[in-house]
Amino acid sequence: MAVGVFDSGLGGLTVLDAVAKRLPEVPFVYYADSSHAPYGVRDAEDIYNLTVDAVHNLWNAGCDLVILACNTASAAALRRMQEGGLPKGKRVLGVFVPLIEALTERQWGDNSPPREVAVQHVALFATPATVRARAFQRELAFRAIGVDVEAQACGGLVDAIEEGDMILAEALVRSHVEALKRKMPEPQAAILGCTHYPLMQEVFQEALGPEVKVYSQANLVASSLADYLQRHPDMYGTGKESRFLTTGDPRKVSVHATQFLKRPLSFESV
Repeated sequence: MAVGVFDSGLGGLTVLDAVAKRLPEVPFVYYADSSHAPYGVRDAEDIYNLTVDAVHNLWNAGCDLVILACNTASAAALRRMQEGGLPKGKRVLGVFVPLIEALTERQWGDNSPPREVAVQHVALFATPATVRARAFQRELAFRAIGVDVEAQACGGLVDAIEEGDMILAEALVRSHVEALKRKMPEPQAAILGCTHYPLMQEVFQEALGPEVKVYSQANLVASSLADYLQRHPDMYGTGKESRFLTTGDPRKVSVHATQFLKRPLSFESV
């Protein structure tokens, strides 16, 4: 009954931590494509092919349902995968949906026309590839009108977090927030559009100011997944135990992951 969680590196561990706490009875298989991280600097075709390979590996590991806990993969690959047709009994979900539900205060199944929402000025902090894909803006436009989204590509931030260089990461956050504010001086809300970024949420909040509501995805995805599995109990796969897989050096990834979540994690090679 395992569920797969995929990320290009360690950022998806923020999502895994939240969903595992929400669903302690469910084993999760986490897949980090560490040898190809970060995805945010790759082109869309490359991201798509790498994501497809990872999802197939998770299906083979007994996960009928796979969560793309990677905004870059969700932006560049998810829609194409779904439109291309998935094998019977397999599902792939992204991390944008719960975020947009929260921002627009309407459920995904609500197919009424787009309407005005409370928040009109939104800052989006994401990887360069996610910004280029404009997937967040596209999905938001189906549900809301009159929302101005200003995107800031946060180059270098994922690398700094993956390497555990939090001094550099903090400096980069402040620099990217300053750049965003030059384009949008008074955002009402900010989207942390990468699953690495919740580790820096306090720094984002401080740099943006207390009047800006900061949305990160981990808890929103956890609530959405719990609801989905309650409605689709047939989507539990055949896997029996939690596992941590990586395409990189498992010893190095295990050390960084342990520092990342502040609890022991042991990865194995794919």
